[in-house]
Amino acid sequence: MFRKTVIIAVMVLLGFRLGAEETRLVMSAPNAVAVGDQFRLTFNINQRGENLTLPDLSSFDVLMGPSFSSSTSIQYINGKSSQSQDFAYTYILRAKETGSFTIRPGSIEVDGKIYQSNALTIQVVSGQAQGSTAQGGQAQTDTPSGSGEAEASSATISKSDLFIRLELSRRQAWKGQQIIATVKLYANPNLPLAGFEEVNLPTYEGFYTQDIEIPQQINFKREVYNDKIYQVGILKKTVLFPQQTGTLTIRPFSITTQVQQRVRQRSFFDDFFTGVQTVRAKLTSDAVTVSVKELPPAPAGFSGGVGEFRISPELDLNEVTTNDAVTLKLHITGNGNIRLIQTPQLNLPGDFEQYDPTVTDNVRASDAGVTGTKTIEYLFQPKYEGTFKIPPMTFSWFNPQSGQYERQSTPEYELKVTRGSGDAGTSTVRQLRKQDVQSLGQDIRYISQKQERLHPRGSSWFGSTYFWSVYLLGATAFAVFFVVYRKKMEENANIALVRNKKASRLARRHLKVAAGHLRQNQDEAFHDALLKAIWGYLSDKLGIPLANLRRETATEGLEAAKAAPELIDKLLAITDQCEYARFAPAAGNKAMHELYDRAAEVITTLEKQIKKQ
Repeated sequence: MFRKTVIIAVMVLLGFRLGAEETRLVMSAPNAVAVGDQFRLTFNINQRGENLTLPDLSSFDVLMGPSFSSSTSIQYINGKSSQSQDFAYTYILRAKETGSFTIRPGSIEVDGKIYQSNALTIQVVSGQAQGSTAQGGQAQTDTPSGSGEAEASSATISKSDLFIRLELSRRQAWKGQQIIATVKLYANPNLPLAGFEEVNLPTYEGFYTQDIEIPQQINFKREVYNDKIYQVGILKKTVLFPQQTGTLTIRPFSITTQVQQRVRQRSFFDDFFTGVQTVRAKLTSDAVTVSVKELPPAPAGFSGGVGEFRISPELDLNEVTTNDAVTLKLHITGNGNIRLIQTPQLNLPGDFEQYDPTVTDNVRASDAGVTGTKTIEYLFQPKYEGTFKIPPMTFSWFNPQSGQYERQSTPEYELKVTRGSGDAGTSTVRQLRKQDVQSLGQDIRYISQKQERLHPRGSSWFGSTYFWSVYLLGATAFAVFFVVYRKKMEENANIALVRNKKASRLARRHLKVAAGHLRQNQDEAFHDALLKAIWGYLSDKLGIPLANLRRETATEGLEAAKAAPELIDKLLAITDQCEYARFAPAAGNKAMHELYDRAAEVITTLEKQIKKQ
């Protein structure tokens, strides 16, 4: 029994040891405080240490410390145990003067080894009143009905105590250069928020947008703005790609918040009892402008890329038969407007049957912008045997950091093609040529002794009515085939016409993807797919590049195509609802079903109307 206990104890200790984390010392404190404020400076370490060495804290008053605390947690995952420990050393400091102060790393000794913490920067502003006394514009407030016995302690909430603003990473940009847009809510630390009622976040007209994923729960952090400390929450982050030049204006947006305010009851006990009531405050932002510069004259091979990119080609086969399909993959990797990059043209000789390329985007939006890879698969099939050269492709892009175009080319590939085993056409041609050579080698032909049947003149099939009927029918069929084939070739040469004809089919494909997300109740993916179906359909049907497509150009194109005004309004209303749903709380499945049905109906009706014109 004792032996078993020892073995179990050793195994547990080994499990803890194996699950031990790397030793790290972390220093934390508020990033903004006011003069006279007291705050905590804490050192956390995941191993027991000794001889904690403090950095220089002469810019602050050290009121108390260190106070020591520890905690231990044990986890069992898949039969394995792990232990995590946390040891905390806390000091109470007080800010003495305004300014930005950097606290250098502290250090501690663990098992004879010295570990250093991170550094911190704390911004100290002048002391601010605890109430809402700052001057500024007013936020519109409204007391909820049913509170006749209560009145707010102040009729309005100062704009400097509660407001929203749009923060841009840059106000000047090149066309297509990414801009990080952050919607922030600023609140006085002494103003408790109870929630939101109505959220109307900005619409970015003239920009292509991609949302940055943020936590659904708003995390408020301290920030200094205009020398005041606020609790700041991020409501939305979006990457913007300007698609127009000149001065673009992002219109004001608004949200309605619920704020708790102290009230005094109208009774005999006014001097003794107070309470709180929730009031509504509608906040409206200011308009924001962005100055967008046109790109310099583009070189050959420019596909619309703005950012920093590199390409890597990949040919799957170097030796094939005439029955094989060959795939050339082009990977475009980098940071920038990857989704808007147009497919580079692969110019193959006429000895190949070439198919439409397949494009796959694998991108992610973050605070660094949009990064990822666009993979383009070119599929083609050699018709004849021989050795062929696959010409290089040149990919050019604009680098906004240097203000210049950059380029990179793929290598020239050599493809060896042999005759496939099932290629009957090639073998037949070769056999005919062999027979021709044999016939030319006969300079004396023998006299046939076989009795031939004689036919009266005029009874020959050649020149008969039946012969001419078959001849005319064949000639007519050939002429019809030639006209249809020529028309088809002209249509294929007209890329805009091809896209126009395929618009409805591609839209149905995107709608099918949206339906899949709908069945799985994937809210954001559903609305993204629905938007892609609508904007992709309009781009193909109207012949407008996706990069230049926006509400105004779409409306003009649809009006030129004689689409009904009410149908245009319905279509734009659906896009607005999709955009709103991407940042609003998750919609119910029924609402998503209705939105899907409306989108499918509008696209179908629009297709019929445009076809009649």
